[in-house]
Amino acid sequence: MISTPLPDFDGLFPFQLDDFQRQAIAALEAERSIVVSAPTGSGKTVIGEYAIYRALAQGKRVFYTTPLKALSNQKFRDFRTQFGPQKVGLLTGDISIERQAPVLVMTTEIFRNMLYGTPIGQVGTSLQGVAVVVLDECHYMNDRQRGTVWEESVIYCPPDVQLVALSATVANGEQLTDWINQVHGATELIYSQQRPVPLQFHFCNPKGLFPLLDRTQTKLNPRLRPQGRQSRSRGDRHRNHSETPSLGFILRRLQQQEMLPAIYFIFSRKGCDQAVATLGAMELLNPQEAIALKQQVDQFLARSPEAGRAGQVEALYQGIAAHHAGMLPAWKGLVEELFQQGLIKVVFATETLAAGINMPARTTVISSLSKRTDRGHRLLTPSEFLQMAGRAGRRGMDKIGHVVTVQTPFEGATEAVYLATAGPDPLISQFTPSYGMVLNLLQIHTLEESKDLIERSFGQYLATRYLAPQLQAVADLRQDLAQTQAKLEAVDLNALNSYQKLRERLKEEQRLLKILQRQAEESQASEMAMVIAYAEPGTLVGLKGKPARKGSAPLSAVLVHQIPGSGQFPYLVCLGNNNRWYVVTPTDVLGLQGTLSTQQWPPDLDPPAEMILKPGPSRAGNESTAAIASQIPPLDLQPAPEVFAQQQRTAAVSAQLEAHPAHQWGNHQSLLRLQRRELKLQTDLSDRQSKLEQQSQHHWQAFLALIDILQSLGGLQGLTPTPLGQAAAAIRGENELWLGLALKSGALDDLDPHQLAAACAGLVTEVSRPDSWTHYQLSETVETALANLRSLRRQLFQLQRRHGVVLPVWLEFELIGLVEQWALGTEWPELFANTSLDEGDIVRILRRTLDLLSQIPHVPHLSPELQKNATRAIQLLNRFPINEVQEAG
Repeated sequence: MISTPLPDFDGLFPFQLDDFQRQAIAALEAERSIVVSAPTGSGKTVIGEYAIYRALAQGKRVFYTTPLKALSNQKFRDFRTQFGPQKVGLLTGDISIERQAPVLVMTTEIFRNMLYGTPIGQVGTSLQGVAVVVLDECHYMNDRQRGTVWEESVIYCPPDVQLVALSATVANGEQLTDWINQVHGATELIYSQQRPVPLQFHFCNPKGLFPLLDRTQTKLNPRLRPQGRQSRSRGDRHRNHSETPSLGFILRRLQQQEMLPAIYFIFSRKGCDQAVATLGAMELLNPQEAIALKQQVDQFLARSPEAGRAGQVEALYQGIAAHHAGMLPAWKGLVEELFQQGLIKVVFATETLAAGINMPARTTVISSLSKRTDRGHRLLTPSEFLQMAGRAGRRGMDKIGHVVTVQTPFEGATEAVYLATAGPDPLISQFTPSYGMVLNLLQIHTLEESKDLIERSFGQYLATRYLAPQLQAVADLRQDLAQTQAKLEAVDLNALNSYQKLRERLKEEQRLLKILQRQAEESQASEMAMVIAYAEPGTLVGLKGKPARKGSAPLSAVLVHQIPGSGQFPYLVCLGNNNRWYVVTPTDVLGLQGTLSTQQWPPDLDPPAEMILKPGPSRAGNESTAAIASQIPPLDLQPAPEVFAQQQRTAAVSAQLEAHPAHQWGNHQSLLRLQRRELKLQTDLSDRQSKLEQQSQHHWQAFLALIDILQSLGGLQGLTPTPLGQAAAAIRGENELWLGLALKSGALDDLDPHQLAAACAGLVTEVSRPDSWTHYQLSETVETALANLRSLRRQLFQLQRRHGVVLPVWLEFELIGLVEQWALGTEWPELFANTSLDEGDIVRILRRTLDLLSQIPHVPHLSPELQKNATRAIQLLNRFPINEVQEAG
């Protein structure tokens, strides 16, 4: 329990606070920043609301940031009701309402951009009077496209401003808290696994709806285990499509067991719309609910007839709706409002609905446990699953929230149990330097200060932790190297190296000598085979070491007999001066050295009778042959000249080696091993340090690569932003340099406002589907203006590829004709009828275009005519349904 005195909360909230909420409030009262990691639906927003109450009571301001415009819009509406219309403002890039209000709701990106112009650690004019910044849904740090924004926001935010980071449960909340504590100030982790409304997991197959888990809530319900010889193979399941229960079957089970209202997650817009069409006639409302719902829908359609979702109005009257990014925001807002009132019983939604939008349900149904991504088809991550599951259970209304997983051809109960019982994923860093970051930092910071900032990122913090084993390995290598060098400190390494070179030279000379000797022997053998065949008995010969034993010295002998051999040459029967008999071939003879008279041995001289007269084992002589053997003179064969010369060189090197000072040390072999170890340690250390530097300075190297590109294209003069660089620094976008180059090029200066709108759409529009189309052709003037940017785009793209920079350089021609038509006054139904895009996609393109156009008047060094036309283009585009939020405000 918390012993810190807490303020009186009576009347502030209409419910009892949980322990983790009270702990968070106590930390705020102690002037500490907090990281709140708790399950979806557990009441984290209450902590953000308390921070607002507290700041307002102190006469200060609060910034409340969210990752999505839709979520910012919802918080804006909720807070205006809660705190009063005059106290709450909204800032989302294309919309600005009451921006000086004490409570300002904004996207996290807008907050980051505010901080760019202020030196790190200082309070600029934009943060004057701000006591607290709430970073809602901060687990979006994991988002590949948006993650950098959170890290920059924490790093840039002045330490006097409290941070309230609200996150779904993550596995490494301690690391996130420790990092914020290091780069921002005293921060406390508030962690909770408790939900006010506990979840119960179910599994639905064609046989019915069953509990997913056993009594321990950790393992599969035994009833769901495969029975008998039922195949578990993926191939068999894939063929048995009947294993997937129908939508009607699932909804009837939910209705029978009073598990509505439900959010039914389907991972495609088309799937959501098809589900509505399939179930549109199903009656889920009682008469009173049907009347109340119809009244509100009719009022909405009377106000905004263009906003009605084609093909879904009748289903809405039955309490069935879809919710996804392809819809008009006005229609989605109606669905959200009706669902919150309990008048819609099932919403078929894409995963984005799980991202913090306030639409709690009694039940969530997750139609598939895998989904398609730009990196292939994969199983949901535990955090994705928990985020969707967490929408189940309405606080104060339900005792239990229900999560239903569904049998599909590809996943079954086993996968569902894994996701239901797995812990959340850890936060990872998506920190990536951008042109805007480089330019904004270099406008007010030195290169060293910029490097310090890069090294304060969460990505660098994690890298340092994860690289700890490599850092220890480097430290160990350094210590080992130092010890080895200490042992070699008293050794004359020059002398040792010269001695080693002599040893290596002697080995080489000896190797050459052996080669020459072998060549000389082979040459002599072939010649001797011809000569010896005609030799007379009594000829003195020199035999190879083979008869005496392989490897021994040559032997002096006398030829006694020649006998037929196995080939063209005879065998030679010889008596050696060692009084042993040998049978050899002519190739065993090294040379001739005179004769021994036959009078010196008896005429009947023969080898022992038991001796086999074939080359092979020798036999000992007797006493009479001993007298003859004693008369055989020693071998006196002269080597070949080249062999003799090599013998001389070898002897000279050997003499040098014996005379070398190191020869007397006695331990030169161990010293040489030590020296080799030293060299290996130095190589290993250098290699590890190089790899470690690449890993640990990855972000800084990316920062330097962007500097090189900016310098090449004129955005930086040295490290000082040029007019082009200053223009790019003032732009928000996914590639600020590309937008700056396009706007500064002059190619767009002479376009009329409607043409400029289309051209700007071409710079910020990404066509995600290749089969998208529109019947509206782009005007020739706009097409020519954009075509003039192609060479500039190619140049930037090539530079980025050379430096390994992956940032989009969009130049779209195909779909932006509809932006020009909208600016020319085409009505919404006609515009929508002439494209394959969903209404939500059209709204998104137009709002992205508006976002860029709204920046142009504030970007320095642009043509005044361009800035004036941008203002006029905004007026042409910003009409219903594009400006619906602003009208609602």
